This record gives sequence, structure tokens and C-alpha cells, in this order.
Amino acid sequence: MNKVLIQGATVVNEGKAQKLDVRIQGDKIVSVGMDLPPQEGEQCIHAHGLHLLPGLIDDQVHFREPGLTHKACIRTESRAAVAGGITSFIEMPNTSPQTTTIEKLEEKFAIAAKDSLANYSFMFGGTNDNFEEIQRLDPKQVAGLKLFLGSSTGNMLVDEPEVLRKIFSSTDLVISVHCEDEPTVKKNLAEHIEIYGEDIPIEKHPVIRSHQACYASSSSAIALAKETGARLHVFHLSTAQETALFDNTIPLKDKKITAEVCVHHLWFSSEDYKEKGTLIKWNPAVKNKEDQVALWQALNDDRIDVLATDHAPHTWEEKAQVYTKAPSGGPLVQHALLALLTAVKQDKITLEKLVEKACHNPAILFDVSKRGYVREGYFADLVLVDLNATTVVDKSSLLYQCGWSPFEGTQFDAKVVRTFVNGQTVYHQGEIMEKQAGQRLTFDR
Repeated sequence: MNKVLIQGATVVNEGKAQKLDVRIQGDKIVSVGMDLPPQEGEQCIHAHGLHLLPGLIDDQVHFREPGLTHKACIRTESRAAVAGGITSFIEMPNTSPQTTTIEKLEEKFAIAAKDSLANYSFMFGGTNDNFEEIQRLDPKQVAGLKLFLGSSTGNMLVDEPEVLRKIFSSTDLVISVHCEDEPTVKKNLAEHIEIYGEDIPIEKHPVIRSHQACYASSSSAIALAKETGARLHVFHLSTAQETALFDNTIPLKDKKITAEVCVHHLWFSSEDYKEKGTLIKWNPAVKNKEDQVALWQALNDDRIDVLATDHAPHTWEEKAQVYTKAPSGGPLVQHALLALLTAVKQDKITLEKLVEKACHNPAILFDVSKRGYVREGYFADLVLVDLNATTVVDKSSLLYQCGWSPFEGTQFDAKVVRTFVNGQTVYHQGEIMEKQAGQRLTFDR
């Protein structure tokens, strides 16, 4: 049996930071306490001066498998994730084929069981015509339901009001939504193409995918959720206006309507388009500095509940195309925690609040079984970080299959030292341990 004793780390967990030892046996944490005596056959890891966090649970990634593996795959992106301290991920349904039948969902689980270094689950995609499949889902075996209320590939845009109402009224699963009003975006895009042709300046991206498009869609989804009693989670907020739609007066476990913010909307602003170009083209768009400040404020005052990445890699060649052809999205899982730890150093968020939003809250929101905390009896998904070290992002260190990062050249004020998945070291000091340590997430529902 795998036996590990982590000694002397500052454990950040459940609102506290305290120097503790953590004992692992097999895939579980069996003891958390002060000055735990080493036992025979135990690997002792001296972690004095380091911080020990629960492994991050990223509730929104696109790992591109099946069908889009020229961009990424579950194996490559899960390697990048564990190098970044993300030990569990929930992957999105807009692959090829799309994950809109139970058969295709189980095919993705089979790929992950073979290839993933991190723990895994998948969202099931809702469409205008797969309501019967949604009704067949086992809530203990799938993370939730994903609906695109803004443009997406294939038939994944759910734009029929009666279908939306039927789905919202008929499932107890968490319904996660991408909110951008499609008619508004199409109108704005057509106006800009008339002026600029296909080569629209990237600075116009947040004008095309505007504040109004985001607010119109998210406010409409929230109104429908309130009317039907649905459990709604709004992905990747990007505007100050939207933050006013969410409540911070009740505990997360009692909320019916929740929100998420992604690292790129907290790190970048419209001021960065000039330097970064289409590398920071995301949907929803990175907005202005005032929006960025408002998102930080809403995260800290609990109107926003979860931190995530929306990791969505494309090839360099794809991103280098003109505006209308360059796809939206970028790779983030390897560096999201480092960006957030740097924000801690900049007094934008506390370390305890970071752990709450990126580790505890995804576990609460999705009812993830025995993960997201440093607790006895829980799975040993953990990350050791050094807040006295720095990390410079350079191309040679990137683990993404696409081979680039919007953070290239950035110096972060922290370092990921070691990552454990189910008690096994899968990353240590820049080296990936090639183990199929990941397990399928289960849900206490």
C-alpha cells in the first residue's frame, strides 16, 4: 500500500492556514494533525516552508477528445493540469462527435479511464432535440448538464424557448450555461464585417460580444431558473453588470443560482489585446478594466462562487488567422493556480478564499464525493506550492499539446512543487510521473 507522510506544511483548508502533518495510505488521507510520528515503510516528505492545498477541481475544461485531437487530448491536457495543481476536471460536451447521447458520454469515460492523470467527469450536452437522453442520465455518474445559450459548434446552441423551459423544469442536475445573446452578437458582427471585412481589429471583440449580449442572456436564464426552480450555474462571468444578478446572503449549499469566473477574465483586460492579439480571444470576451475589478470584488464577496479555467486550446496556426476565422479559447490549466497565487501576493484575494473558490466550492456545487478538502477519509488529492519561489513561463516548459500559452514570458510569484492524485505523486519539481492515477468522479446525490 502507498504510504506517505507530509511533514510540516502550512495546510490551507476550510478557512484556516496552519502548520500540520498529513498522512496518506493508499488513495486516502488517514490522519491530519501536529507532529505525527513516522511509521514503518512510510515515505516522509519534508514540506517545511511550503503550503499544502487541496487539489483544484476545475469545473470547465475543453480537452478536445474525441475528434479534435490535433488541438489536444485527455492525456496531454491532464498532464498539464496536474503540473498546475489541478487534480480533478469536468470536461465539456462540444467535442466531435458531441457528447449528447449516453453512448458518446461513456466513450469519453473510457478514454479518460485509460489516459487521464487527473480525476475526471464530463458534462452532458443539451440540444434542441435530445430531451429523452437527458431524462435517462444517472445523476450519480455525470457531473451535470451543459447548455450553450450563445453560439457553439454544430447543433449545440439551445435557442428554442419551449425546449429550454422543458429542460429547466424537468431535471435536478446542475444546469451549467454559456450565456451570450446570439441575435445581439450576430448583429454586431455583421456591422463590423461591413466596416472592416474579415480582418476586424481584435480590440473590437468585446464590442461584438458585448456587455449587452452577456447580460441579456444571463439575466434571461436566471429569470427562467427562478420561475422553474432549476439549479442553474452560470459559467465564465465577464461583466460588472452581471455580478449584480447573484446573491451572497445565503450559503452555497442552499443556493439555486450560482456563478463562476475564469482566470483569464481576472488576469487580462481589454488593454492587453494590443500585445496579445487573438491569443486572448475568448467567448465571452475579455472586457475592460472596470469589469475586471468588479469580478474580483464579486468573487471576494461571494456573489461569484467558483474559480475555473475554461481551458480551450487551439493550434497556433488556427489562432493566427484573421479575426473572423481565429477560434476563441486558449490553454490555461498549467498556469491558472500560479496566476491565482500571484494574485494572492498582490492582495487581490486571500489564500483561504482562493482554496474556497477553486477547491471546496466546486465540490459543494456539484456534490463531488470526498474531494476538494484536506480531511481524514477523503481522497488524497493535494498540491504543495512554494510561495517564496517564482516561475517564468517559457515555451520549453509547456505541456499543452498546442505548444503555446497566453502567459509566455510572465513571471509568477509562486511555484507548484508536487501534486498528488489519489495519494500518488503525479508531478514533482517539473517532472510528470506517468501513472494512470485519475479516477472517475462520483457524486453524492
